Formats: sequence, structure tokens, C-alpha cells
Amino acid sequence: MFISRLLDFQKTRYARFMNHRVPPNRRYQPTEYEHAANCATHAFWIVPSILGSSVLYILSDNQWEAISAWIYGFGLSGLFIVSTTFHTISWKKRHLRTVEHCLHMFDRMVIYFFIAASYAPWLNLRELGPWASHMRWIIWIMASGGTLYVFFFHERYKLVELLCYLIMGFFPALVILSMPNTEGLVELMAGGIFYCFGTIFFKSDGRIPFAHAIWHLFVAFGAGTHYYAIWRYLYQPDALEPHISR
Repeated sequence: MFISRLLDFQKTRYARFMNHRVPPNRRYQPTEYEHAANCATHAFWIVPSILGSSVLYILSDNQWEAISAWIYGFGLSGLFIVSTTFHTISWKKRHLRTVEHCLHMFDRMVIYFFIAASYAPWLNLRELGPWASHMRWIIWIMASGGTLYVFFFHERYKLVELLCYLIMGFFPALVILSMPNTEGLVELMAGGIFYCFGTIFFKSDGRIPFAHAIWHLFVAFGAGTHYYAIWRYLYQPDALEPHISR
């Protein structure tokens, strides 16, 4: 309760940048300022995500690395493209109620597949134990389950939705942390911290100005950190070996 009051900007001069909070079963309506910020904070990363995914594909030494690069690239680029499309339609074409509603559901669904795609290179390219290898397909079952949840219960139980994202984000991490090769785990944990702190703003619409846009930035920082780890430790492992001068 104390933190909730501390982060409430409705009685400050910044209140003009945001609308009041809505009931749990209704969707928050951003102000014009927030709409613009929501679009810009993810649109900026579309081209870098496509280029970064292409780099991983070019660096692939075998078919399995290439497939993992494609899966990760589609998840990463798809997240920013779908998010930007939804927020743009919600801002400029809000009269298209059905289209906006479908895109909002799609925006929520793609997060599950983004999480699964982010883990795909680690689960596909790192040595795993017998039980841990099952996580390669369990993570996609979880993503499919999350998609069905959004389809049937979209915007009804927002706290449950947040818990689903967190569980899916942390559960595969237990397998990653148990791998014999621990290179890149620091970056993975750093990215996870970005996502966790970002959820504070994910649920702060109407309490903190530009809360959703700030959440977008945390997602971008988390995704960037994880991309670096994938590029550095899975697609450029030779770069880790010390250079021996002759």
C-alpha cells in the first residue's frame, strides 16, 4: 500500500500525461502523449532486431544454429512489430474496435512466443541433461497454453496473466542455470532483472505517467542483453578464446 501511494502521480503536475486507473476487468486508455511514447519505444527496435537476427543467421555454422537463429529472430522481431502495430492502431484507428481488440490479444499472445524463442538458442545449442532436454518442447507447450488463456480470458484476470508471464520466464531458467557450460549466465540473469523490474511499470498505468512506455524500454534493454549473450556465447564462441600471438 505504501509503495502504491508513493508511485501514484495523479495528484502531481504530471497527472496531465495520464488517465485515471480503470477497474481490473477493463483496459486502460492512454493519453495522446502515452500513445505516442508507446509506439515510439518499440518501433525504434524493429530494424535493429531484424538486422541482429540476420547477423545470427549469417554466423550460423550448421543447420541447427540457422534454425535457432530463425526461431529467435521471428520471436524478437515479431514482438516489436506486433507491439508497434497494435499501439499505432489503438492510437490512430481506435474506431476500428474489432481490429484493435484482435491486435491487443495478439500483442499479449506474442509475448509467450517471444519468451519461448528467447530460450530456443540456449536449449537447442547447449549441452543438456536427459530431463532438461524435454524443456525444448515444454517451453512451446507453455507458450501455446498462454495463447489459449489470452483467447478465452483476455483482460479478465490481469494478475493471473502477469503470473503466467513470470512463471514461463523463470521455469526454463532453472534448466539453463543447471547447464555444465555457464558462459553467458550473468547476461541472462541481467536481462531477467530488466524484465522483472519492468513488470512494476507494466501494471502501473494510471498511476505512473508513461508507465507502459517505460515497460517497453525495460523489455528492450532485457532483450538487448539477452541478444548480446546469444551472439557472444552461442554464435561467437571462438571469440572467447584468448588470442595467442606468434
